[in-house]
Amino acid sequence: MKPINSTIERLKPSGIRKYFDLANAMEGVISLGVGEPDFDTPWHISAKAVESFAEGHTHYTANRGLIALRRQIANYYRNRYGIDYDPESEILVTVGGSEAVDLCCRTIIEPGDEVIVLDPNYVAYEPAILMAGGVPVRIPLTQAHDFKLLPEDLEQAITERTKAVIVNFPSNPTGGVMTREDYARLVPILKASGIYVISDEIYSELVFDGEFCSPAHFDEIRDQVLVINGFSKAFAMTGWRLGYLLANPELSAQLTKVHQFVIMSAPTSAQYAAIEALEHGMPDIAAMRGEYEARRNLICARLNRMGLTTNVPKGTFYVFANITSSGLMSDEFCVRLLEEQKVAVVPGTAFGESGEGFVRISYATSMEQIKEACARIEGFLETLRDA
Repeated sequence: MKPINSTIERLKPSGIRKYFDLANAMEGVISLGVGEPDFDTPWHISAKAVESFAEGHTHYTANRGLIALRRQIANYYRNRYGIDYDPESEILVTVGGSEAVDLCCRTIIEPGDEVIVLDPNYVAYEPAILMAGGVPVRIPLTQAHDFKLLPEDLEQAITERTKAVIVNFPSNPTGGVMTREDYARLVPILKASGIYVISDEIYSELVFDGEFCSPAHFDEIRDQVLVINGFSKAFAMTGWRLGYLLANPELSAQLTKVHQFVIMSAPTSAQYAAIEALEHGMPDIAAMRGEYEARRNLICARLNRMGLTTNVPKGTFYVFANITSSGLMSDEFCVRLLEEQKVAVVPGTAFGESGEGFVRISYATSMEQIKEACARIEGFLETLRDA
């Protein structure tokens, strides 16, 4: 038998899934590991998918997606964030944000191109770069700077071989946010270098402090920016697998070319549901965001009282807790917490080398579960002190 692709063979399985699978094999586990809303998709959104079946909408759509959905996406970005995209030529509906990440990498990366990623970063970015023949270049982010990307670090990381930088704010796993002022300091560097900016904005609706800002807000670099967003996090639609890509017309045409050969079109029923979400789902987002914020406030207060120094995240539904006071490395902390107290969290090292000394805790679960998990974590820390 001939060997398989060596790049694929060298890829490591997701560090998130490892702990999810371990937790599933045990009884009585409180899982604060996987980043998925615990809310069901609001029924009025699901009902539109059911209605689409009844009306016979079970066929392919245009490669780019339903024009009615693309117009809603354009309206949403214009009204919500003040950024204009043409639904005919600059919007592509994808199978979740994950397909959008892959499309970006396959479309712009040539073998040997360097792509800057932030460390820690979402687990799918580096594999997507590697599978496209690129070379990931990491910029360490620090808790002291609230896990923001600093201009001096970006400037130092850019070389003649740099093709793009991937940013994800609000951030999975840190909950960090970049303000308009933060991005403004990066814009001259990005403009001068001409590199692409892949901006994963899947958590744009989950900002608790201040307002969301996209690098596409800046006209000077707007055509360099590829915006990724979707419906999974904001509308509790993870299983619907629907996202979208916003880019300038020339770039969008090339992204669509890859999409049409690999996917054809995103699921039709999900697109009808997404139209309803954008038309009438803003109150649902507000309600869920309010609940997440209350959970965030509780868990951060509890963790900090335990001595696990935690920055209060300004977005997402994650906290990135500093566990160095426990004396354990991240992986050992997670294994022992799961085995001894049946609480599943994810080691920071699942997201990059700079995640050592941290664990990612998802608060996308009920307040009761969070309170019980905090009590168990506190008990675990007490056993470490007594040992």
